[in-house]
Amino acid sequence: MAEKERGLTYAQAGVDIDAGNRMVDLIKPLVRATARPGADAEIGGFGGLFDLKRAGYKDPILVAANDGVGTKVKIAIETGRHDTIGIDLVAMSVNDLVVQGAEPLFFLDYYACGKLEPEVGAAVVAGISLGCKQAGCALIGGETAEMPGLYAGDDYDLAGFAVGAVERGGVLPRADIAAGDVILGLASSGVHSNGYSLVRKVVAKSGLAWSADAPFAPAQSLGEAILTPTRIYVKSCLAAIRATGAVKGFAHITGGGFPDNIPRVLPKGMGARIDLTKVDTPAVFKWLADVGNIAEREMLRTFNCGVGMIVVVAPKDADAVRTALKDAGEQVTAIGTVIKVTGEERVVYDGALNLKL
Repeated sequence: MAEKERGLTYAQAGVDIDAGNRMVDLIKPLVRATARPGADAEIGGFGGLFDLKRAGYKDPILVAANDGVGTKVKIAIETGRHDTIGIDLVAMSVNDLVVQGAEPLFFLDYYACGKLEPEVGAAVVAGISLGCKQAGCALIGGETAEMPGLYAGDDYDLAGFAVGAVERGGVLPRADIAAGDVILGLASSGVHSNGYSLVRKVVAKSGLAWSADAPFAPAQSLGEAILTPTRIYVKSCLAAIRATGAVKGFAHITGGGFPDNIPRVLPKGMGARIDLTKVDTPAVFKWLADVGNIAEREMLRTFNCGVGMIVVVAPKDADAVRTALKDAGEQVTAIGTVIKVTGEERVVYDGALNLKL
């Protein structure tokens, strides 16, 4: 018996099962707070359940998306601010669901680290829970993985998985998108969750610490301002769909910016003409462009530059859709039109972004 007692344990290898159980206890009320029709949002089983019938669907198409938050998570680690990165995690997947007309139903997360600190993990899940509530979906499960030797020090990474549903006749984009349709832009909350490898390079070039006052937002520290969470557009976009029946398509402006994301919802042979003078560029992008000496075209294909979601509507429906979105809390601006194109370049620009501080 004494010989066995001297044997190695999992804890000595760097994995603390008790810490994992403590984290589960800490997050149970956070998960429970995301319950919605179709899911009780309880965790502890081997899988999460969702009842589509209870959610009110008759002939649904399921839509699934997954994503992470990129190197934005490194800033959360370096600043010790873990309470909003979970909102980003949810946003990146649920915003991709709503562009197809789908209502997000449930979400699952994956949290991987070198050494599990239950309070840090619980802070991350608190953000995930808040993001789920903003999107109207239930957090029905997840996985925590403690992997010493793979992640160094306090490092961790996140992945998220969302599933939504849309009735068969409501899938977007619609097939009737045509030249002359109006492109509306919905304001972003900031950098969202793309381009952070470039953001971190610019911050390093500036010589500023994360604790310094943000030059573009003096009431906040640089770290706090750069970590502003991604806006979740789900409820406003669904409200516009349901109130007007006139939305032809959405595009979530993520990695690849305008030139890569807008064409994804347009039919073959169609492109977009964007009036950059109509884009209200937040100060954070002006600062990044100035300190990093980043060219306008590079800004447009790396960042959202102030437009986190675009909406395609027929000209006759533009006012109704704009009103529905504004009533749901969005800042909405007409920024362009759908055009016919023949070459490979499917997004063309008029004017220039205002990148002056």
